[in-house]
Amino acid sequence: MENPYLPKSVKIEKIIDETVGKDIKSFVFSFINPEDRKAFDYHPGQFAEISVAGAGEIPIGIASSPTEGDKVMFTVKRMGVVTKDLHNSSPGRIIGLRGPYGNGFPMEELRGKNIVIVGGGFAFTTLRALAVYLMGDERRKEYGDITIVYGARTSGDLIYRDELQAWSKRADLNVNITVDKRDASWQGREGFVPAVVKQVAPDATNAIALVCGPPIMIKFTIPILFELGFAADKILNSLEMRMKCGIGKCGRCNIGNKYVCKDGPVFTYAQLQTMPQEY
Repeated sequence: MENPYLPKSVKIEKIIDETVGKDIKSFVFSFINPEDRKAFDYHPGQFAEISVAGAGEIPIGIASSPTEGDKVMFTVKRMGVVTKDLHNSSPGRIIGLRGPYGNGFPMEELRGKNIVIVGGGFAFTTLRALAVYLMGDERRKEYGDITIVYGARTSGDLIYRDELQAWSKRADLNVNITVDKRDASWQGREGFVPAVVKQVAPDATNAIALVCGPPIMIKFTIPILFELGFAADKILNSLEMRMKCGIGKCGRCNIGNKYVCKDGPVFTYAQLQTMPQEY
């Protein structure tokens, strides 16, 4: 039996500075062995484990859509030993990758629905994967209205800025980008994400909302969604921050009798209400 902790070898093809402070970077990987890429069959909302020799291993949400080709992208914030080592890498470096893990977003359940995507700061990574998947030429017609609300503390903290600008020009998307505090370099919307959600007031009819962001953002966004008419089972959250080993062995992600890495990380708000309030 293959060792579940043994990563596959991938090469860093490209590194993108996402923020002005360069504390968040996107890494585009290619698999050394084409068969490993075929086995890495994923969908939006799942995560994987990135390992850097001599530094350690970290769980990171997959930022690319499976529709974008053979390469896989992860957007990583510099926070600790592993992420610092990864940030100091150059294209061509070989690192390890295992996965994909988790349940991801319920793509079949989203089909035919109006979609509301609400993200804050660095947590927009897996939501980016979802948005790219939904707006593909072959799939866009399978979904109803798509509303995106994404915010960061400052304009310099926004990630995927070029893509966001391109999305904002599409007639089939309602894209709302905001910053907590406007500065001289930002002429767009100013305000906290929950307030913007209320302002744009997406219709809850036949809709599902997907919310990922800082806990404080989620705390104040959920009541707004309820006010707009979203039922608890139509609001999805990702508990990706609970990940550790990824395969339900270490017990670090447990919430009650749930292994977040296996039963999640995506849960409806109705499910979360039945679980111990540890998240």
